[in-house]
Amino acid sequence: MPQLASTSLGVINVGLAQFAEAIAAAGGRVTQLDWSPPALGDRTLGMALARLTRHEKVEPANEKAFAAFLGVSPVLRGVGTAGETLANMGERMLLHAGPPVAWHDMCGPMRGAIVGAILYERWARDAKAAQKLAASGKIAFSPCHHHGAVGPMAGIISPSMPLWIVENSAGGARAYSNFNEGLGKALRFGAYGPQVLARLAWMQKSLAPALGKALAALGGIELKPLIAQALIMGDEVHNRNAAASSLLLRRLAPALARARLPAEKLAQVLDFVAGNEHFFLNISMAQAKLSLDAAHGVAGSSMVTAMSRNGVEFGIRVSGLGERWFTAPAGAIDGLYFAGYGPADAALDLGDSSITETAGFGGFSMAAAPAIVKFVGGTPEDATANSLRMRHITLGESNVFQLPALDFRGAPCGIDIRKVIDTGIEPVINTGIAHHDAGIGQIGAGLTHAPLACFTQALAALEIEVNA
Repeated sequence: MPQLASTSLGVINVGLAQFAEAIAAAGGRVTQLDWSPPALGDRTLGMALARLTRHEKVEPANEKAFAAFLGVSPVLRGVGTAGETLANMGERMLLHAGPPVAWHDMCGPMRGAIVGAILYERWARDAKAAQKLAASGKIAFSPCHHHGAVGPMAGIISPSMPLWIVENSAGGARAYSNFNEGLGKALRFGAYGPQVLARLAWMQKSLAPALGKALAALGGIELKPLIAQALIMGDEVHNRNAAASSLLLRRLAPALARARLPAEKLAQVLDFVAGNEHFFLNISMAQAKLSLDAAHGVAGSSMVTAMSRNGVEFGIRVSGLGERWFTAPAGAIDGLYFAGYGPADAALDLGDSSITETAGFGGFSMAAAPAIVKFVGGTPEDATANSLRMRHITLGESNVFQLPALDFRGAPCGIDIRKVIDTGIEPVINTGIAHHDAGIGQIGAGLTHAPLACFTQALAALEIEVNA
């Protein structure tokens, strides 16, 4: 006691900040701990969480799922056409981002992208006829995720569209994504004007065949080394892909030069890829999908294997819970807007690109990309803090993808629904912002979070599943 009385004491305050303020006002040293009760203080949810902690089925299942995720060796294998490549892709079917959603419930950008896809496929003469066809029930709509694919923002994939093919060289499984159109007025943001449709037609007829020839000559491109290098160079391979796109072009250019393309066609291909810093995004998404699919379907696992949004709902899938989606209303995005636009113009959270965060990129790897804050808002310190916070809700770290700002520790990955509920930390996502009306396109970019309600539903379902 005498020693204690002679020591300069400090106070750690847990909970209400007012207690800390009173101590500080009296001249005391106080540290405010940012804490909230597990499971949001919900007793029923907290008991379910306790029963699933150190569970005899869940722990080994997570080890198996996480090891499968880390063990994937993704290779950019080639280029295909959606109608010929994707399983169960119907002749009059359009794939979209996020959980299932019907035409009459879709947000404006997704409706606009669907109108554009119908015009691109020449199923209708004009936008009015395309809208009528979409509402008629004669077009089938299905999530990209149900076909082994992903698409950014509206995520629309139609039968004639070219796709990237990413293959696991360790097992042969494949995942797919469409091609990136660039920023601004693009189909994925709901724009469908003549310029958008002309670009899509050129991508189908010229860009895709040229890139297919180059990849065939190369025998594929290993993606893990490329992404690892891009992270060290300042990317997070969701909203910043400047390094990854450049590294990809460096690999493709010699093969394109040897493909005996007409000089003007070669120049157009090189100009397009070089001028689109987001070109690699769709490849990043496909390799993330491939890796997470390898972890899916492990009975008892609490690892999240997909996060996606359709502009109306946010949905997650969990390894041990089959093909079910656990959904909550899509959230707003806090971000930076192009001149003339603001939050009142924005659509809600949208797109399959949050598959990158699910795999440990994007918001989870923002510490590697301090320049991203100029695009989505915040400060470099905020970017690092986001990566550090995500460590609290993940099963581990990448054994390949390192973050220089964090002493080259691996990117946090393997979201555990139990840890999300325990800490109350919602997975962070950086994303583009589309206008809420069809036909306008991108108006900004920013940050959002996966809603906690998705994880509470999944936790309740997992407890039933492991005790069945």
